[in-house]
Amino acid sequence: MEFSGLLAMLLIGAIAGWLSGKIMEGRGFGLIGNIIVGVVGAFLAGTIFPALGFSLGGGLFSSIFFATVGAVILLFLIGLIRRG
Repeated sequence: MEFSGLLAMLLIGAIAGWLSGKIMEGRGFGLIGNIIVGVVGAFLAGTIFPALGFSLGGGLFSSIFFATVGAVILLFLIGLIRRG
């Protein structure tokens, strides 16, 4: 992976983490924690959604959307584990 691709993934993950923190209010980990969750969610969305048959497309907004969905799912799962 090139440096520019890694930088883009981190930026998209940061935006997705911030958005997921706003969507899942009360389940976040603060700004830095949500950014980390967003980066992990972006990675998960990039690997899991194509395997399920969902196309990520090539645009910035679709990448942010799918990364946000991945981060929201991750925050939900982490919330379930923390309660249990």
